[in-house]
Amino acid sequence: NHVVILSGDHIYRMDYAAMLQFHLDQEAELTIACMPVPLASASSFGVMSVDDVHQIRAFDEKPEHPKHLPNDPDHALASMGIYIFNMELLSCELQSDYGLTASNYDFGKDIIPRLIGTRGVYAYRFGEETGRVMQDKYWRDVGTIDSYYMANMDLLEPIPSMNLYQPDWVIRTYHSQNPPARMAPGSLGQEGHVINSMLSTGTVVSGGIIRHSILFAQVQVDENAVVEDSILFEGVQVGAGAHLRRCIVDKNVQIPPGERIGFNHTADAARFVISESGITVIPKDYRFLTNALE
Repeated sequence: NHVVILSGDHIYRMDYAAMLQFHLDQEAELTIACMPVPLASASSFGVMSVDDVHQIRAFDEKPEHPKHLPNDPDHALASMGIYIFNMELLSCELQSDYGLTASNYDFGKDIIPRLIGTRGVYAYRFGEETGRVMQDKYWRDVGTIDSYYMANMDLLEPIPSMNLYQPDWVIRTYHSQNPPARMAPGSLGQEGHVINSMLSTGTVVSGGIIRHSILFAQVQVDENAVVEDSILFEGVQVGAGAHLRRCIVDKNVQIPPGERIGFNHTADAARFVISESGITVIPKDYRFLTNALE
């Protein structure tokens, strides 16, 4: 009878059961999760106005001049792209919208604005006390390289904005069956160091240095290599003496010994994508010229 629609490029923790109960209690036909965002960035979201009983009275998708919250001139109430529809209403609206040649076929631009004032559309405040999740109120759109990078770096804060360690709220994902992560001396006896980082299973740091970085499963970092402010995906190997700074390295890349990435913008831009904030992205299965010639 109900459909929950979620965005695939957002990072947050939420108890959807609490939102569904709100939807039922309000006898809503559509419920939209929302949260305050700075007015300066509100033009990137659907912005809404609500009444005292949480019913949405106005909805404007990515407005040029968003309206601020009552009594809060610095924030607007933004849609999170999380919806609960009554199935009957959703089916009817999708079929109707499909027949409109002028439609953008978009919830925020077409379907939701048409429902405001004619159907029961309500706003559910994200981060309230209801539900089983500790209310860290963390939410980040990771639709860009820089936002994805920052969402990962947020996990390395002394007290992370998003709590991954709530014991009664399990992380439901696939974990490959690997041995534990390990630090070991390199072949020359150099001890490894890991500083404020996250290491997944199967990762081995053999005399390398890891600073403020996230290493996925089965990463190998060799002697005297340095990885800092970086994200290394599964199966990455960093050769002896290599130095990575502010990089995202996709799966199964072998960084040659002595390679330096993140220090010379011109040289890096000739080979890789560099984000607006200067993050160097090395694509999946990339082969360095030195490797190709071996």
